[in-house]
Amino acid sequence: MNLFGGSSTGSFGGGSLFGGNQQVVVNYNPMKDVEVASPPDDSVSSLQFSPGSLTSTFLVAGSWDNNVRCWQVEQNGQTIPKAQQTHTGPVLDVAWSDDGTKVFTASCDKTAKMWDLASNQAMQIAQHDAPIKTIHWIKAPSYSCVMTGSWDKTLKFWDTRSPNPMMTINLPERVYCADVHYPMAVVGIAGRGIIIYQLENQPREYKTMDSPLKYQHRCISIFLDKKTNGPVGFALGSIEGRVAIQYLSPTNPKDNFTFKCHRSNGTTGGAQDIFAVNGIAFHPVHGTLATVGSDGRFSFWDKDARTKLKTSEQLPMPITCCHFNAAGNIFAYASSYDWSKGHEGFDPHKMKPHVLLRSCYDELKPSNKKS
Repeated sequence: MNLFGGSSTGSFGGGSLFGGNQQVVVNYNPMKDVEVASPPDDSVSSLQFSPGSLTSTFLVAGSWDNNVRCWQVEQNGQTIPKAQQTHTGPVLDVAWSDDGTKVFTASCDKTAKMWDLASNQAMQIAQHDAPIKTIHWIKAPSYSCVMTGSWDKTLKFWDTRSPNPMMTINLPERVYCADVHYPMAVVGIAGRGIIIYQLENQPREYKTMDSPLKYQHRCISIFLDKKTNGPVGFALGSIEGRVAIQYLSPTNPKDNFTFKCHRSNGTTGGAQDIFAVNGIAFHPVHGTLATVGSDGRFSFWDKDARTKLKTSEQLPMPITCCHFNAAGNIFAYASSYDWSKGHEGFDPHKMKPHVLLRSCYDELKPSNKKS
């Protein structure tokens, strides 16, 4: 834990942030990780650290309170709120430009914006006919653009200087999740469809497939080849506590597999609570991965050794999203209600969102086991 030094609980402790009533009924930070100052007021949909091209580390979060916030993360782990921007609807996704000067935001208000951090100005760069669920920056040798995926069943590619899309791809269903790592994009749509795109020269469909999981997918994350550092496959998480590891061109059919996660240990009667996988993030150095779920836990995994490295203690709320910083020494995760238990599961007095930072480099080191 030497990254953060000193007290890992930051300066908040004991609920003092909210003043008044000091009786904290639930322990919303059982792992004693660093709390991000001034967190969002509603459920957190997306977390993204700044790219490694910046000398400082910044974290942005999109949330259901219609805002996107930016913090600077100090060497000791403490956070300084820097700025925020607003949409007229919940912010569902955020992404950074490769040079770290801009943040792109996607919203239920059917627009996407480009936030220039130097001037603190945000301008609309995209429009859809329904909420925009995903947003990614594509930096190719011959072009750069923003990719938006919407519930209007389209994928659009935008030159940020033009009000009209460079390209529109009509899809058979709504976009639920997506990831980009040049030269590959992977998009998960309603009805358990997966579409993989080749991004060289211009985006074009490479392959379509049905999800290897039986239930609706919720999150997707591309993983890289350890030797070439190029994208070779993806991990897919579903609402049924399961993750699929899928290679584009497996050398052995057994390379593709699924594993169970985010489930209770069961009772004497054999019943088991099964929770949604809300987010997947791959470690930028080790190639291991984190999953977060509606059970209020995060877990670290080594897909190559097919083993679990660690599971967190249980938080009182679901963990809705997560991300690693570029150096791989900070794991950010958001504790906020995901409505998986409906409105009756929501207690506004106990369920204030929190964004937590964990020193994680050693915990994500690959296992010595061989699969």
